[in-house]
Amino acid sequence: MTPEDHPAPALPGAPIGFVEFVCLVASLMALGALGTDAMLPALPAIGEALGVADENRRQFVVSAFLAGFGAAHLIHGPLVDRFGRRRVLLWAIASYVVASALAAVSASFTLLLAARIAGGATVAATRIGTVALVRDCYHGRAMARVMSIAFMVFMVVPILAPSVGQLVLLFGDWRTIFWVIAGTAAALLVWIWIRLPETLRPEAALPIHPRRILAGWRIALTDRMSLGYTLASTMLMGGLYGYLNSIQQIMFDVFRRPSLLAAVFAGTAATMAAANLLNARIVMRLGTRRIAHSALAGLIAIAGGHWALAAGGLDTLAVFAVLQALTMACFGLATSNFSAMAMENMGGIAGTASSIQGFISITAGVLIGAVIGLAFDGTTMPMIAGFLLTAIAAIVLVAITERGTLFGG
Repeated sequence: MTPEDHPAPALPGAPIGFVEFVCLVASLMALGALGTDAMLPALPAIGEALGVADENRRQFVVSAFLAGFGAAHLIHGPLVDRFGRRRVLLWAIASYVVASALAAVSASFTLLLAARIAGGATVAATRIGTVALVRDCYHGRAMARVMSIAFMVFMVVPILAPSVGQLVLLFGDWRTIFWVIAGTAAALLVWIWIRLPETLRPEAALPIHPRRILAGWRIALTDRMSLGYTLASTMLMGGLYGYLNSIQQIMFDVFRRPSLLAAVFAGTAATMAAANLLNARIVMRLGTRRIAHSALAGLIAIAGGHWALAAGGLDTLAVFAVLQALTMACFGLATSNFSAMAMENMGGIAGTASSIQGFISITAGVLIGAVIGLAFDGTTMPMIAGFLLTAIAAIVLVAITERGTLFGG
């Protein structure tokens, strides 16, 4: 079985207006981010309410969601290739509404974690569906451009989510945050129901058969570009999840400025959004490789300098905020192009390929991020070292994938 056995559909462009299509794609991507980031200001309140005294264990509220999100990729990929993008998205988002409601009424930490795993597992369909939707309509540099614009819109949610969480805590409790998420998901469900047509052609639907699915995974895992850039993305996602696991404790315990959590988080998310806007403007001219490889080299340089400053006791809140924002800008430039390059040869099996790529990058990334988060020792150094080491591992993997030729077009 080769990619030619299941040729990619024709590329008709967006099935609805381009602006609406990008906003819808961005909203789908943002739904999972809202479920992660809105929780950050509420972790102390959740721990107090449900009897979790160990601050590092409270990170499991984030990790459980991400673990379910990563593992479910293996399920959603074959489903979107068989039943279509629209139908799977509708059922998955409806299930996410239910999971979020269950989290809102949880009376124990165990039940909350179970609801979080279920929520992550259901909302994972939005990532698979998003990549498949975009790949149905675009490829190559055009796909990278669309994804970059979507990432730019999508990053508004990480900018606002912690502030939303803090705002909700002023007028309600942590449970209200889950009700807000459930309501947001319900609104997106209605939007898709009314506006989004199916982008998978009936003749391109692939049967759910173990041999076919395993063959699709084999294609994705033996294609040099797909595997190499998936593993590189995995390393960078590990650094990102280490940051997500650590940022609340860093702001509360290291800098003792909990009120600035939303502002610092917004600053790092804003630079990622700006980076993706820049990428959308220049990727057609400079190419995915030149941009992604340069950004990865920049990430290593910035993280290395940040680690040296922290080791010397010079990591003030201002230094942390600025250097972490620059780190995230490089992260955004690298990962948006990595995703496009990993999918370049996967057009005929977009859902299945995206599922195995997402499973690897997110599930392994969550594990790496959990190790980084649990290493929190009252300083910023474990988190910074996590970003530095994962970026170094990523550039080694990219060099192997490209057979030593970096910064190409």
